[in-house]
Amino acid sequence: MTSETVISIFLGIGLAASTGFRVFLPLFALSLASYFGVWDLNENWVWIGSLAALITLGVATVAEVFAYFIPWVDNALDGIAIPLAAIAGTAVMVSTIANMDPVVTWSLAIIAGGGTAAAIKGANATGRLTSTATTGGLGNPVVSSVETGTAVVVSTASIFAPILAAVLVVIILAIIFKIYRKLRPKTRT
Repeated sequence: MTSETVISIFLGIGLAASTGFRVFLPLFALSLASYFGVWDLNENWVWIGSLAALITLGVATVAEVFAYFIPWVDNALDGIAIPLAAIAGTAVMVSTIANMDPVVTWSLAIIAGGGTAAAIKGANATGRLTSTATTGGLGNPVVSSVETGTAVVVSTASIFAPILAAVLVVIILAIIFKIYRKLRPKTRT
């Protein structure tokens, strides 16, 4: 495995994790990076760097970011965003992985990309439901701001410092796991 392949995997994992926060923002970031020649994508995914894709993903990103600031709409979006995040996480992994067998690429994309995105989106949806229940939805814009900010930071790190992005993903997953362990019901033996 070449260093280019490893870096491309880190890029994919970082962007996949970002789709767990905002589905379209990491795709838009990848589109920008491809359009301006920062990253080369697999030949089947070059279309992401086209002007049409850039505009479409840009509009979708803006709509998604603003929609998450509307209490109750944000909860409805989470219902459809969990499967979309898994699909988008898989797609960004597949589009960025370089020099690997297609079976390995797709397996890694589904497990690491889709799995990471779905885990993060599921945790975020649970957090938003908790915010809605405890604040009547008034705290949801704060939750949305944190999620959007995290998606921007991790997406940017993924493109410009993929190794740092992979470290950030590990930290994010560790925090989610810690919160999950704290909140899950204790079993009695």
